[in-house]
Amino acid sequence: MAATIGLDIGGTKILGILLGPDGSVVREARQASPHTGADALVATSAAVIVALDEPAAGVAVGVAGLVDHDGNVAYSPNLPLIRDTPLRRELAQATGREIVVDNDASVATLGEATYGAAAGREHVLLVTLGTGIGGGMLLGGRLYRGAHNFGGEIGHFTVDPNGPRCACGERGHWEAIASGTALGRMARDLVAHGGGGAIVAAAGGDPSAVTGLHVGEAAAKGDDDARHVLVQYADNVALGLAGLANIFDPETIVIAGGLVELGALLFGPLQDAFGRHIEAVDYRPAVPIVPAQLGERAGAIGAAVLARSLPT
Repeated sequence: MAATIGLDIGGTKILGILLGPDGSVVREARQASPHTGADALVATSAAVIVALDEPAAGVAVGVAGLVDHDGNVAYSPNLPLIRDTPLRRELAQATGREIVVDNDASVATLGEATYGAAAGREHVLLVTLGTGIGGGMLLGGRLYRGAHNFGGEIGHFTVDPNGPRCACGERGHWEAIASGTALGRMARDLVAHGGGGAIVAAAGGDPSAVTGLHVGEAAAKGDDDARHVLVQYADNVALGLAGLANIFDPETIVIAGGLVELGALLFGPLQDAFGRHIEAVDYRPAVPIVPAQLGERAGAIGAAVLARSLPT
């Protein structure tokens, strides 16, 4: 088995890795994601592939958004100028290679199932908690993709029709109350009502600059307000996780994204709240909720695993 190249295209960066047959990262390259249109995105992605300097390697790409079976990006929330873009075809033309393009959370799921927290599992739900909520599902050992390859948009189901507006425009989506962005909003609401002094201090004294990361910093120092916000936030996350677990019955739930760094401050109340929300908790096997192990490389590693499916 030869080394392969995987790219993870996100809203802030394009990360590429050359993955050895044993799962080791041989080389890495990255560029800031351009936001001037499809041509710039293709050119920058092609430059990352060239920088990895392995002409014989297969190449696969994960990109945030709705990616169809032909590698066309119909819609990407973090790349607003990328709409109905034939990314696979244009990257293939730019590099002279056969390329696979897929959804970023789907390939991250493949990465964690091959070399990370879900290795050896066949029924896995992966959830990324970041600016929004992304997801991937391994069902019976195979990635679930749906009829149009758009499966896994788990952040966009309604949990409260009167809830806050989601980035997509709808009200009360799970993403609107359980993403990293939502955690920051919850903290700013607390500050607006006179609480969260330690959270504001972590943000340099500027209440408008408060994000979920500042909640974590204050909670790690023992601040009661910050820990209370995290418990509320964990309940919001668990609400969606339990609904998905009731539907798909996973062996393991893997949480990815920057909030994983909170460790027990998040995972403790999250597992507790999950037990309160899932059906028949006392009559079913426990479903562990675990942090992803591959960090920011999960998508690129999963893409490189996917590239192994290309003919050699």
